Parts: sequence; structure tokens; C-alpha cells
Amino acid sequence: MTADVIIQQLVNGVTLGGMYALIALGYTLVYGILLMINFAHSEMFMGGAYVGLGMLLLLTSKSFPAHAFFTGSAFGILVLYVIVFAVAAIAIGILGMVIERVAYRPLRHAPRLAPLISAIGVSIFLQNAALLWIDSKAIPFPRVFPVTPLVTFAGASVNSLQILIVATSLILLFVLDTFISRTRVGKAMRATSQDREAAGLMGIDINYVISLAFFIGPALGAVAGVFHGMYYGAVVFSMGFIPGIKSFTAAVLGGIGNLRGAMLGGFLLGIVESLAAGFLSTGYKDVVAFIILILVLIFRPGGLLGESVVEKV
Repeated sequence: MTADVIIQQLVNGVTLGGMYALIALGYTLVYGILLMINFAHSEMFMGGAYVGLGMLLLLTSKSFPAHAFFTGSAFGILVLYVIVFAVAAIAIGILGMVIERVAYRPLRHAPRLAPLISAIGVSIFLQNAALLWIDSKAIPFPRVFPVTPLVTFAGASVNSLQILIVATSLILLFVLDTFISRTRVGKAMRATSQDREAAGLMGIDINYVISLAFFIGPALGAVAGVFHGMYYGAVVFSMGFIPGIKSFTAAVLGGIGNLRGAMLGGFLLGIVESLAAGFLSTGYKDVVAFIILILVLIFRPGGLLGESVVEKV
């Protein structure tokens, strides 16, 4: 493999890692507060892609009064995608809150296996709902956003969409990290994560904090879903399963419960996948990714940035 191909694979890996990182942030945020793996999170990713696609088709349809504004200039396209991302994030964030209220909150004091089974059930329900109510076939994602090479280095190119994905991922991590560490609500979330009962005794509204986590996590997954549709050019009902599992792997790799660890794990996993696809074949990229996960769990169970905590009895 030549140097230019290796560099191009690294660029592709960083782009893919940015999407994994956004989904992994949702996993790690919910786990950090509830110590629960929300396996329905992968369907939040899929749902965000469908909502974003629907908004994009609506706003660019010739029957929509302002369609010429949204497609006629660079500023209009920018406004178009701000609306698409905002609507997808808010809609799926609200869906996440509804799911938490209906499927998880009644099981909060049940054995830990019960919420896990409920999450798997919600995931299956949402996937089949998209299959039955939307379409069983892949729907093309319109190429409205101009994808043009902006940077060329050693024979490899970086296009505008790749830069947008990586930059957005890093900005959202910075905003979320600042929100968790600096704001009053963020401190309440950290307190709830450390000791839920003590936080409640100190006057923190536990239900509000948990609902907020279930809003932010799915909203980030929805943004990743729209990016996935833009990058690969199609949306399908089953698109959430594999990226969801890999993003969970990224969260564990970086240290689940650690926001920066989830981001690091996402980028590392994306790079490893792309290099494995280049050096070996696309059929081996998943194998290599999960072998790395197994090795990390064996030699560093807490993840790269996590801590191994001994449970007290």
C-alpha cells in the first residue's frame, strides 16, 4: 500500500470515527448516570437519519414556498442544514425522553437485567416500526450539500463534508464537556452519576437530570445519523445496528462513562477500521475492531481513559 493510500485511509478513518464518537457520547452519557446500556440508542441514530431526510426533502421540494432560497445559494444551503440538524436532534431527543419515561423509568429499581431487556425490546420495536411505516428499501439521501475537495496532501484529499463531520464532532464534544463540567445542571448530572440517592437528598431533581441525559444522548445520535446519510448517500431501517454496536465498542474502548474517552474511542475505532480495510479487506475490518476491543477488555477493563473501580460490599 502506497503512502497516499495510507493517508487517504487515515482521513476516511477520522471521518468515520467522528460519527462513531457522536453515537458513543450518547451511550456513555446514559451509562455514566444510570449504569445502563441503552441498546435502543442505535435506533435513535437511525431515526435521526429519517427525520433529517424528511426535513431535507420537505424544504427542497418545489412545492415548498422557500425552496429556491434553500437551494439557490451557499447561505441558503447552510441555513437548510442548520434547520435539518436542529429538527432531527430535537425530535429524536424528545423521543429519547419519551422512551425513558415509558420503558425505563418504571424499571429503575428493578434488577439490572430488566432495563437491558426493555432496551433491546425498544430497539426491535423502533426498527420494525421504520420497516413497516416508512420503507423496507434504502432511500437515497439528496446531495444538496456541495462535496468538493478542499485540502490535498501527499496525494490524499479531504473534502468539505469530511471536514464538516470532524469539526462538528469536536465542537459538540467541547460544548458537551463544558456543559457537564461548568454549568449548574452539569454539576447536578455529575452528582447524580456519583450517588443518585445522595443527590436526591441534596435537592437535585433526579428525574429531570435523567430525562436530560436521554434528550442529549439521542440528539447527538440523530446528528450522527444525518451525517451518515449525507456521507453514504442512503438511509435504511436497519442502518443503526452495526454503527450502534461499533459505537458501543468505541465507548468501552475509550472508557465508558468518560466523555473524552468515548470521543477518543470513536476516532481510534474509525481509524483502525479504515486501515484494516485498506491493508486487508473490507471483510476483515469488523474482525480487527472487535479483536482490539477484546484485548483492551483483557488488559485494561476500564478502557483507555477509564478507571477500574472496585465495587465495595
